[in-house]
Formats: sequence, structure tokens, C-alpha cells
Amino acid sequence: MSEKFNYRSIYAPYFTQFIAMKQGLGYISLRSEWIFLELDKFFFTKNLTTIRITKEIVEEWRATRINDAPSTIYTKYSILSQFCRYMCKIGYDCYIPRMPVNHLKNSFTPHIFSNREMAEIFRVSDNLCLYDKHLSTILFIMPAIIRLLYGTGLRVSEALSLKNKDVDFGKRCIYVRKSKNGEERLAPLSDTLIDVLNTYTCYRNQMPLPGINDNNGFFFVSPAGIYCHAGSVYQWFRKVLAKSGIPHLGNHQGPRVHDLRHTFAVHSLVKMAKSGLDLYYSLPLLSIFLGHKSLSATDQYVRLTAEMYPDLLKDEKGICAYVFPKTNTLTYDGNN
Repeated sequence: MSEKFNYRSIYAPYFTQFIAMKQGLGYISLRSEWIFLELDKFFFTKNLTTIRITKEIVEEWRATRINDAPSTIYTKYSILSQFCRYMCKIGYDCYIPRMPVNHLKNSFTPHIFSNREMAEIFRVSDNLCLYDKHLSTILFIMPAIIRLLYGTGLRVSEALSLKNKDVDFGKRCIYVRKSKNGEERLAPLSDTLIDVLNTYTCYRNQMPLPGINDNNGFFFVSPAGIYCHAGSVYQWFRKVLAKSGIPHLGNHQGPRVHDLRHTFAVHSLVKMAKSGLDLYYSLPLLSIFLGHKSLSATDQYVRLTAEMYPDLLKDEKGICAYVFPKTNTLTYDGNN
């Protein structure tokens, strides 16, 4: 640890242990280190000799932060709450502060589709009809791409950028070469998803288009043989939502196509939790699947799963067959 994070209070070794634990799990811990430095100075000046963070101590520290913005206070409380939970876990009685109201202007809660909603979305997408002929329509890719987004957590831009060579049915995976973070990754395919993509490919290849099956050709194409645009996927998805009885709020309030990715994450955590895996130890695996650079971006899904959507912990079977395939990758031992 850097010399500038030289903690001196009675909590110094525990701050260091907590940071090391988070770094070992893949977190970028710089923000936590700075917040702990502030807390350490407060605890040091208080000359605390007993390891026990009380409600009174938290409130006294909070009274010193009169110049902090609400968003900054929210972040500091989040880190302090995590630390207090850690201290309780290792045997010290500590008060766990309640989180203040988050005043972040761009805070957003995604729509997590229920199992019933996903089943209806699948049914509606399978029965979409075109009442006149448009060679540019992407209607016929919708059943496959919706299942792909839900079953792998891909972003819609990543899915539409896939080339034929990127979909490897033999190795049961997809190579994501054009990701948001610029890093390549693999997305394993479940049996049901392989069946769906095979069916799509079979019908797609019957279209009289030159090079339809070339390695460097796009996997998802319109009947005119051209690239499919995300805007068209969004338009058709709204129609699917309407036919499924799921209200679209508009004004960027969703539900959105991107919420299929959020739903994949939450349903995956549900599935892993039901398998007996601790949610936090499941995060590294999920983070890799989603292509996040750190676990901080993935951590929100634990909150969504455990607090905001407890109903998703029920009846996870059936529809979740599109989520994780049955492979050994579900067991994470730190070396996989």
C-alpha cells in the first residue's frame, strides 16, 4: 500500500485487510483508500481504544462533513457501511449505518424483467408478423437476438457486430471482439441458446444472398443482406413490449433493450444463489461474463437482487435455461 495511505488509528490493520480483500476480488480500491484515510484521521483524533463503531461515533463523524456534497456523503456512507459489515463478519460488534438518500442526478434503476415477462416476450417475438414486404426489415432476427441478449448479457451493439466466425457452435461460445471497453471476451452458450441460433442460421442461409455464410459476414443481417442497426432493434422491441402488455414509459425511462442485459445479470445471480454460491463470490464470474473492467460496475446487481427484487429469488427455473450453460465454469475457485 502507498505511504500516503499510512493509517494510524486502532482500525488501521482492518482498513488494510479490507482493502486487500477487495483488491483480491478484482475491485479498484483507490476511492475506498482515500475515504478510509479520512475516517482513520477522525478515529485517531478521537483516540479510540476499543474496536467498536457505534451509531454515536458515525453521527459525530458525519457532523464534521458539512461541506461534502450529497453524492459524496452517499459514497462515503456506502464504503463505511461495507466496512462495518466486514467488521461484524470477523467478530466485532459495529453499527451499520443506513444509507442516506442518493441525490445523484443521473441515478437510474433498470427494469428487471420477471420470468413471466420474459416468457411473454419470447412468445410475442416468435409470433411477430409483417403485413407488407420490406426487404430491409429485421423482424426475423428478433426472436434470436432477444434470446441472445438475455442469455449472454451482451450489449446490443456487441451482438450486432458479431461476424459468422465469432459464433462457434462446436466450442459452444461466442467471441466478443468489439466490446465497449475494447477488450475481447468469450460468452458461453447454453443448449437452448445454441438451438435458437442454429435455427436462425438455418433459415438465414436459405436467403439467396451472396456470401451469406462467409466467415467475415455479419451474423445478423436483414433480408437485403445488410448490417442491422440498433435503432431498428429498439423499434421492434417496443412493439414486442406493447404486445406483451409491458408498458413503455418513454423519455428514457424504459424498459429498454439494454435492460435485457441487466436482467441477465440479476437472473444469473439468482441462479447462482440457488446453487449455493455466495453472491459476492459469484461477482468475479459475472463480471467476466459482462465484460466489466472491475467489480465495482457489477456490484450494483447484488443490491438489485438482494434488496430491490426479492421476488426474483422465487421460481427461477424454466425461463433461466437461457442464462448460464451447465459447465464447470459455474464453480469459481479463484483460478478459473
